[in-house]
Amino acid sequence: MSAPFNSTSFLRDALDLAVENVESGLGGPFAALVVEDDTVLARGTNRVTTVHDPTAHAEITAIRAACQERGHFELEGCTLISTCEPCPMCLGAIYWARLDRVVYAATRTDAAQAGFDDDHIYQEIDTPPADRRIPMTQHLETEAQRPFEAWRDYEERVEY
Repeated sequence: MSAPFNSTSFLRDALDLAVENVESGLGGPFAALVVEDDTVLARGTNRVTTVHDPTAHAEITAIRAACQERGHFELEGCTLISTCEPCPMCLGAIYWARLDRVVYAATRTDAAQAGFDDDHIYQEIDTPPADRRIPMTQHLETEAQRPFEAWRDYEERVEY
């Protein structure tokens, strides 16, 4: 990773982008940037309500755009700048994308006070699947191994 950079200007840019997103009516009050070598590789804003996609969070849209720009599914060497502490879904995507770090402005408590409370999702993570608010049950345990066996046997697989 390159030398540390001053994230303040990137955070301010993301905050401006989030306000523009709200004022344009395109989505919620969230924006994110993926920064590589002190340069913005990609931008993303929340588009959940306008594209009818519950996964269209700012961090996800920025990660998707950055991966397309890089032509790869990993973002090692990059920093995610976000207007808010990432939700559990975005946190998972951050780890899958292998970003180096995350810098954010508002906390998840700030988001909850504005009506975006994801604490119930954090609580569900540690709850056994059968006891979750949306019950989850496993079936076809033996047959479920077939795709993994195919993956292990596929010589041209790309590990991730």
